[in-house]
This record gives sequence, C-alpha cells and structure tokens, in this order.
Amino acid sequence: MEIGVEENPSSHSYMVVFQYGSAVLFNVEDHEIESYLAIIRRHASGSLKVHEMRKDDYVVKEKPLLREEMQGGPDYIVLKHVDIDSIRIISSVLGQSIALDYHVSQVDGMVEEFTDINRVMEKTGTFTMDRKKLFQLVGKANSNLADVILKVGLFDRSEIAWREAKYAQIYEYLREEYEVTQRFGNLDYKLKFVEHNIHFLQEALQNRKSDLLEWCIIVLLSIENIIGIYEIIRETSIVAL
Repeated sequence: MEIGVEENPSSHSYMVVFQYGSAVLFNVEDHEIESYLAIIRRHASGSLKVHEMRKDDYVVKEKPLLREEMQGGPDYIVLKHVDIDSIRIISSVLGQSIALDYHVSQVDGMVEEFTDINRVMEKTGTFTMDRKKLFQLVGKANSNLADVILKVGLFDRSEIAWREAKYAQIYEYLREEYEVTQRFGNLDYKLKFVEHNIHFLQEALQNRKSDLLEWCIIVLLSIENIIGIYEIIRETSIVAL
C-alpha cells in the first residue's frame, strides 16, 4: 500500500507498506512517525511487540546537477532525480532489509535455545524438551525460511529495475550496500544448524519412546511370568492337599 503519491515526489511525504510487515517512511518528520504508524495499526491483522520491532534510517538526497544518475555513500544515496519509481525501488530494498533483520533475530533465538540444550546435554547427558516443543521449533524454522523467500520475496525480480537501467543501478547498489544476499546466506546457515539439532532431538525422542515401549513390554512379560509362576505354585499346593 502506498499513501500520498503525487507529483514532485521529493517535496512530499510518503509511506510504503508491505504485506510482509515492513513500512518505509519517506520525508517524514520524527514527530509525525507515530501518526503514520497508527494508520498501519488500524488496518493491520497483527503487530509485533515493541522489543521485536526493527528500525533503520537511510538518507536519500536529490542533486539535479549530479553527472551520474546516482552516487552512493555511507548510509545515504544521492540521486539526480527522485521520482516515484526510485522511491519504490529504495523502499523495496529497505523493507526487505528490515524484514530480514526480524527473521534473523527469530532464528538467532532458536540457535540460542538449541545451544542451551546442547550445554545441558554436555553436562547431564540428557535433555528435557518434549515432542510438542520440538514440533513448535520445527514449524518456526520452516515458517521463517518460507516467509523470507515467499512473502518478503528476497529473490524476486524487481519489475521497475527490469524496465530501466538507472533503477536497476539503484536496486543493485542498495542490495549490495545492505548485504542482502550475504545476510540471507548467514540466515540459511543458521537454519541448517537448527535443522541438524531438530533432526538429532527427533531421533533422541523417538529412541526414548522406543525405550519406554520396550520397558513396558518387559514389565508386562514380567507380570505375565509372575502370574504364571503363581498359578503353578497354586496348582501344586492344591494337588499336595
């Protein structure tokens, strides 16, 4: 959803909202931010807790006398002309970057949880996680990866960048500036660590269940044997009488 798209983009304020949860505010004063976010909350199906939110600042400058179409710098980009399409391109990369930050933090939480489990296993030789909790972690890991690829569209082609070279230059520069591909690679590596731990714990839980069944069978057989011995002794006693 885009709000306030008009002519002379650089002199107006914009808010670009993405379905996967990111919002990019362009040319908005600090004291106005909350009122813009309130608009989103009224129409959103859900919202993150304050400690889960991610925020970043980026400067876009317009210099009509610039020789090139764009020029990059640390935490800023200079454009010869700022128009609606350049705002869309910049917003798309910034939105993806913020969303990626969120998903990385979610996966980091899972990595930390499995690290704690491994430390306990190292000391005690066992773990206390139940099957339900493990399945929840499986779902969380899968949904994070699916969201990054499908909802955030991290590797989807930008139609605007595809149409015109100057927008493609902005798009590629920002993706490189924000290390989008490298950060996804790190996320994927962490998810593989989580996946490895999940697989190990699933096997351990399955073995634990098998051990329990074996013990149940042993107990039942023992009870059956005891009953059998009792019956033999009882019959022997009756015959003796």
